[in-house]
Amino acid sequence: MIDYCVINDYLQKNLSQDKYLHSINVSNEAVKLAAYYNYDISKAKLGGLIHDCAKDFCIEKQKQFARNCDLFVDDLTYMVPEIIHAPASAYISKDIFGVTDIDILSAIRYHATGKANMSLIEKIIYIADIIEPERDFKEVEKIREMAYSNLDEALLLALNSAIIYIMEKNSILHPDTVNARNCVLDSIKLK
Repeated sequence: MIDYCVINDYLQKNLSQDKYLHSINVSNEAVKLAAYYNYDISKAKLGGLIHDCAKDFCIEKQKQFARNCDLFVDDLTYMVPEIIHAPASAYISKDIFGVTDIDILSAIRYHATGKANMSLIEKIIYIADIIEPERDFKEVEKIREMAYSNLDEALLLALNSAIIYIMEKNSILHPDTVNARNCVLDSIKLK
């Protein structure tokens, strides 16, 4: 049984106030998306709440957590400081919070990059993270609107925006993001 008091206490102690608020916002958004797409609300709520639980640890601590994550972490992930918190958060979710649901753990693991063949919960957490109320970037309003009419179209726009942002920063673009984009684009074309 998941103890939300323990989780909230941990998040308040280990995240900045802004990151804690972000986690609450993502959880709330994930619940709305889950209700809209007829998915398990409790899974979405939990995944959204703990998706960034390792975010404020130093990079070396995040890497240590990620190395102990039971989900695959490639070498490139360790080279990109902006995404290493995702597998690190999956580790904390399992080992500290006791989350054993592989769907939730995978959604946490891939919320920063996406991946090919994303499940509904992976899409929900990815999009909830992008559209939570405090987010403010060029395409966010359009993604917010699309999220409640066509999740795959919203995901494609979100991935396109992420790729453009990463390229404009001249940063490393993880292949998982490219694979996620290509896969969702393919599935849209097949419909």
